[in-house]
Amino acid sequence: MLPAVFPVLNIPAIRAYVGVPARIYDFGDAPQDVVKPYITFQNISDTPYNQLSGTPCADFDSIQIDMYAGPEESGRASIRALARLVRDALDSAGIASRLIIQKREPDTKLFRISIEADFITNR
Repeated sequence: MLPAVFPVLNIPAIRAYVGVPARIYDFGDAPQDVVKPYITFQNISDTPYNQLSGTPCADFDSIQIDMYAGPEESGRASIRALARLVRDALDSAGIASRLIIQKREPDTKLFRISIEADFITNR
C-alpha cells in the first residue's frame, strides 16, 4: 500500500526534463495551467500477499503513471522522450512496466502517454 513512486521518478534525468522542483504529482492530479511537460501518478489497485500463517508480508500495487506534453507539434517528440526516461527509471529500479495509453487528449490537445507499473512493497 502506498509504494514509493516519487523517489523512483524524481531522478536527475527526469528532473532535467520536467523542471526543478519536479513537476511530478500524486493522486493523478496536477495544478491548473501547470507548465508542460509534467507527470502524474495514481494507485490503480493494491493486492496484499495474503498467507495462512500470518499477516501479509508484502503488497502488490499497480500504479498508473501519466505523462503530458504541450499541444504544439514539438509535444509529440517531447512526450516520447519523457516516456523513455520514465521507463528507464522504472527499469533501473527493477519495476515491471507496460505502456497502456498513447493518445492526444481531445479537450486540451495535450499529448499523453501512460505506463502501468508494478510495485512490490515489503511490509
